[in-house]
Amino acid sequence: MDLFLYMRKGSHNSLKTKLKKIELLIFDVDGVLTDNTVWMGRNGDEYKRFCIADGMAVYIARRAGIPTAFISGRKSPATTARARELGVKDLFQIAGPKRLSFDKLLKKYKLDPQQTAFMGDDVIDIPVMKSAGVSVTVPHAPAYVKKYADIVTNRDAGMGAAREFVDMVLKAKGFNPVELTFK
Repeated sequence: MDLFLYMRKGSHNSLKTKLKKIELLIFDVDGVLTDNTVWMGRNGDEYKRFCIADGMAVYIARRAGIPTAFISGRKSPATTARARELGVKDLFQIAGPKRLSFDKLLKKYKLDPQQTAFMGDDVIDIPVMKSAGVSVTVPHAPAYVKKYADIVTNRDAGMGAAREFVDMVLKAKGFNPVELTFK
C-alpha cells in the first residue's frame, strides 16, 4: 500500500512519521464504520450494517497494542452492541461536541493529540479532525470535510475504509497483520 496515494497534507515522509506516532485510533460510527444508513422498524427498532473487515481491523489494532475508541453523535443500541462485540471499551454516544469525548480519551490514555488518529466524515467531526495527529475521511465526505483530512481512503464507509486505514497505521509502525492475527 503506497502511502503517497493517500496523502492530502504535507509530504509522504511527514505522513509516515505521523502514522508511526499513533497510539490511539478513534472512529466516528455512522458514515465511517457504517454506510451511513439506519434502518428503522415501525416499532422503533434500529438496524445498522457493519463491515466484518473493519471489525477485524479493530481486533488487529488491539493485538498490536493500539486501543480503539468510537465517538458517535447519536445513541444507538446497534452501535453499543457492535462495540461490545469488538471489545471496544471507549464508546461515546453523546449529542454535542465530539471534542469533549476526544479530550477525555487524551486524559485517560495520557496522550498528546499528535499520538491519535481520528476518522470522521461530516461537519461535526471537523474539530476532532483538526486536533488529531492524523485525520482520515472517506470518499463520500463533503469537500469541506476532506480539506481537513490527511488521508481520504479508497474504500467507502462501511465497506472496509477503517480496515484500509488501520492497515496503513500498522504498516507504518512495522507490524504485519498476519503475525498479529496468529500470535
